[in-house]
Amino acid sequence: MAEVRSPPVAKKVEHVMQMFGDVRVDNYYWLRDDSRCNPDMLSYLREENEYTDTVMSGTKQFENQLFAEIRGRIKEDDISAPLRKGPYYYYKKNLQGKEYVQHCRRLITDNKAEPSVYDTMPTGPDAPPEHIILDENVKAQEHGYYRIGTFKVSPDHKLVAYAEDTKGDEIYTVHVIHSEALTPLGQPLKGVTCYLQWAGNDALVYVTMDEILRPDKVWLHKLGTEQSSDVCLYHEKDDMFSLDLHASESHKYIFVASESKTTRFVFSLDVSKPQDGLRVLTPRVDGIDSSVSHRGNHFFIQRRSTEYYNSELVSCSVDDPSKTTVLIPHRESVKIQEIQLFRDHLAVFEREQGLQKITVYRLPAEEHPLNGLQAGRSVSFVDPVYKVNSTESEFSSSVLRFCYSSLKTPPSVYDYDMDSGTSVIKKIDTVLGGFDASNYVTERKWVSAADGTQIPMSIVYNKKLAKLDGSDPCLLYGYGSYENSVDPYFKTSRLSLLDRGFVYVIAHVRGGGEMGRQWYENGKLLKKKNTFTDFIACAESLIELKYCSKEKLCVEGRSAGGLLMGAVLNMRPDLFKVVVAGVPFVDALTTILDPTIPLTTSEWEEWGDPRKEEYYFYMKSYSPVDNVTAQNYPNVLVTAGLNDPRVMYSEPAKFVAKLREMKTDNNLLLFKCDLGAGHFSKSGRFEKLQEDAFTFTFMMKVLDMIPVSV
Repeated sequence: MAEVRSPPVAKKVEHVMQMFGDVRVDNYYWLRDDSRCNPDMLSYLREENEYTDTVMSGTKQFENQLFAEIRGRIKEDDISAPLRKGPYYYYKKNLQGKEYVQHCRRLITDNKAEPSVYDTMPTGPDAPPEHIILDENVKAQEHGYYRIGTFKVSPDHKLVAYAEDTKGDEIYTVHVIHSEALTPLGQPLKGVTCYLQWAGNDALVYVTMDEILRPDKVWLHKLGTEQSSDVCLYHEKDDMFSLDLHASESHKYIFVASESKTTRFVFSLDVSKPQDGLRVLTPRVDGIDSSVSHRGNHFFIQRRSTEYYNSELVSCSVDDPSKTTVLIPHRESVKIQEIQLFRDHLAVFEREQGLQKITVYRLPAEEHPLNGLQAGRSVSFVDPVYKVNSTESEFSSSVLRFCYSSLKTPPSVYDYDMDSGTSVIKKIDTVLGGFDASNYVTERKWVSAADGTQIPMSIVYNKKLAKLDGSDPCLLYGYGSYENSVDPYFKTSRLSLLDRGFVYVIAHVRGGGEMGRQWYENGKLLKKKNTFTDFIACAESLIELKYCSKEKLCVEGRSAGGLLMGAVLNMRPDLFKVVVAGVPFVDALTTILDPTIPLTTSEWEEWGDPRKEEYYFYMKSYSPVDNVTAQNYPNVLVTAGLNDPRVMYSEPAKFVAKLREMKTDNNLLLFKCDLGAGHFSKSGRFEKLQEDAFTFTFMMKVLDMIPVSV
């Protein structure tokens, strides 16, 4: 049996902060080291990791078995649904035992035929040979961390540009290679973001960041020239704004957007004349958020304002963007999420009552006037709750490709014929190990929040195991920030919980985007606490509805969802048995007060600017590090990544140190800091599963669910 050792104790160095007559003392401020080299700090992180390893050593065998079980459900040698682009099918391929993918293509023998939902890529001895353009496994051998952020093929299919991150700090290097010979073309572009687009066949447009990692400059790079001679197309000097980049589906324009949390304006670059530079397409108007697409003689603009908060869709002529025609008016109950344009069709991805939907419209010929839309056709889905993702489709075809999944349906790629309404499944992810979707039940429940607002929850359980009498273990997940929607998606590793009787629930709390723009507005700034009280209401409701009890309730959130965990941990420590906070944003007030920390200035429109007294005290009232008190806390697992550019590792480190100092219980408090990764943890597909196995083992250890024989 492993010896019981005392948890690490971080040294205390008084650091006093004063504002508005308020004094805060942070004894663990010293843990922040932007160089990530301080030996005392690194020593403390290692001590915490060693302590975690020691505490969990008795369940290591079970964790390994769980990892083998999770990995055993994955079809390791597999390919993605091939996507028809020009003369090729493009796809990604996983190999047995390999962590990373290969990027491949095959020639289409009969490229003149119109794309159809019934197209299948030929394989076998008579098929055109497979061509591997990039094998990430080979590249990753030289690095502890490896991630491809962007992989873009040139319009003539002769070149490929890809962006790689070898640290987890989200600073990329872009390489250009010949797609057939695989030889490099010119020198790589260094110190860039993964925002990258082709401008024709011989130029790239890319974005770089300033010293606080804000995407602030967009550049035009002519292939074969030095990066130092690249032309800066635009420099966004306002530190509340960041740049974004995307290409039109028609491949005729590149759109450069500058955006804050409330305002977004767009420039266009004509790909046939990149030397002409950017043209203002939608002007910068405070509170107006616009996104642009292109087809024929028209730009399509999705526009949101305080008045049209769920967005409207308008069109304008390419020659005169100032005159617009409304295609889809603003609707109070339906939010336009995004649009996808085709030569003859428009696909609109929307949200209503927390559920996603797709509506498809037939468009007049490209050269004809566009005065409005005919009635649309809706794509139908089967589960009560589900997730739908748009994916890349061929602009000139009538085939819309999307990915569908639910809490019990593995990711499934569909091709949808927008003329006939026919859906054809192109691939459903294989789940090994005897998985049978009919064993699981998915539900939607509505919960009354403290102010009477109805909060949706998505629920799944194994109907053969869950008793629903209050005795089941439960994992409740929450996020609730940035208008991000946590839609009910499938996750293979989660089956290891469901098949042990867990009920799994997503709380769609305010601050997210599930119920439209107002849902987000009502969970940010001076309404941020709605996110926390909504989550608490969901937890209490699950107990009341007999999905679980306090003694069996585990909760989890990551990043801004980690802030949610820290807040509810302080507010209602009695309500949860286990709290898992992944890379948590828990030192909110100190971080948002410091504009030198990456991403801080742009966050003022999300959380508020605490240099103003009202926001300072409101943030202080919920910021997790500032509200740790001497009380009993549940069992807590906190994770971090040393190279994380989004939530600095020192935030969770401080939170743990302060909890260790203040808490009055003997429950577990474990901290796991990955010294070689960033915000999104490990880069390999199996390495990520190891993290799930560890987290599940921690929960089951606390719940006393680990078999004695292990």
